[in-house]
Amino acid sequence: MADTYIIVEVAYAKPEEQVILPVKVPAGATAEQAILESGVLARFSEIDLTINKIGIFSRVCPLDQLLQQADRIEIYRPLVNDPKEARRQRANKDANA
Repeated sequence: MADTYIIVEVAYAKPEEQVILPVKVPAGATAEQAILESGVLARFSEIDLTINKIGIFSRVCPLDQLLQQADRIEIYRPLVNDPKEARRQRANKDANA
């Protein structure tokens, strides 16, 4: 029986640069395996998989998530501002305007 492979993408975005890297991994591979195979960690030294959350098509998942053909693994940057606090500040600003 021949080895079966799937093609997935690993995506990472900074404000000034976005990359989507296609990766061929064995069927049954995990998200972490695809990330390691993609080379994105060498390209972006700020990524720390113990800190950065990941997801597949905008749904947060664990590193050991099994992949399916055509999955897109996304590596998320930490939030700079709390979204709730940002909305609160905008509402206060609008109320005082």
